[in-house]
Amino acid sequence: MTKLDIFDYDLPEELIAQHPAGERDASRLLIVDRKTGKTEHRHFFDLPEYLKAGDILVLNDSRVIKARLLGDKEGTGARVELLLTRQLDGKLWEALARPAKRLHSGDRVSFGEGFEAEVKTREEDGLVSILFKCECDFWRALERFGHTPLPPYIRREDSEEDTDRYQCVYAEKPGSAAAPTAGLHFTEDILEKLRDTGVDIVFVTLHVGPGTFRPVQTDNIEDHKMHEEYYHIDEDAQRKIDLAKAEGRRVICVGTTSVRTIESAYAGDGAYGRTDIFFYPGGREFLITDALITNFHLPKSTLLMLVCAFYDREKILEIYGEAIKERYRFYSYGDAMLIL
Repeated sequence: MTKLDIFDYDLPEELIAQHPAGERDASRLLIVDRKTGKTEHRHFFDLPEYLKAGDILVLNDSRVIKARLLGDKEGTGARVELLLTRQLDGKLWEALARPAKRLHSGDRVSFGEGFEAEVKTREEDGLVSILFKCECDFWRALERFGHTPLPPYIRREDSEEDTDRYQCVYAEKPGSAAAPTAGLHFTEDILEKLRDTGVDIVFVTLHVGPGTFRPVQTDNIEDHKMHEEYYHIDEDAQRKIDLAKAEGRRVICVGTTSVRTIESAYAGDGAYGRTDIFFYPGGREFLITDALITNFHLPKSTLLMLVCAFYDREKILEIYGEAIKERYRFYSYGDAMLIL
């Protein structure tokens, strides 16, 4: 039994980043050497110093959609908020509704002129299936009426700044309801420097949904069930990773979503599909990942549990304490760490 409370820590509220750094790569980077236990305090633009020719860098190229919708229930005018989490079929989507109790099968919700939807089903956990009806192109309507799905600990409304900065520069495939935040620090310049060094960059896809950010509600984390998320890894990426592992070269994952993608594929789940893979200390082993670039995560979150499983829970919490003392910025728009 692994108790949830052992993944708790105290964070001063002022260290929760409310805006991104002035420049993507100006964020701080805490270097962690697992062999020696030593740490260094650098900046993200220093990252190329720690990677070398032959390394494989794995990036999640999922693109954040404007998944947050604010609408009015037809007939009552009741305000409803939806977070789109998964495309089921065409214009049929799964979404988290708030407050879910206001919605029932057959209800219609309007989000703007010519853009509305009908509720098909509602589950007990707040998930609904909803069919959109719009005269124009669905994606254009979503871009017009939707909002950037900032996490709730960012206590402000989304802005034009977020349209650009809550998106990785290499994001390509739309489908995420939250950003793979470790990738937000990368610039085209850093990527070019890494390529010039001889680092081989490969892209995988995992569309971030509730499985990544929903809280653990069981005292024994081993009883927690992850919500499934779609992932895909193509043949070229697999081939390069296979060759690197055979030759003893490092596979460095950018973010927990990249870890979950390649570990799912190599655990026998196939090159694409839906994954509920869950890492925690004492659980499954990492088959492929040799190093990890990641942000600082919420207490008691599955993201923090993955990082603790990759290194050591007590040491990670000590490092988090060091980061707090050094006034690092935390969570989605916060600083990063490189665990080697």
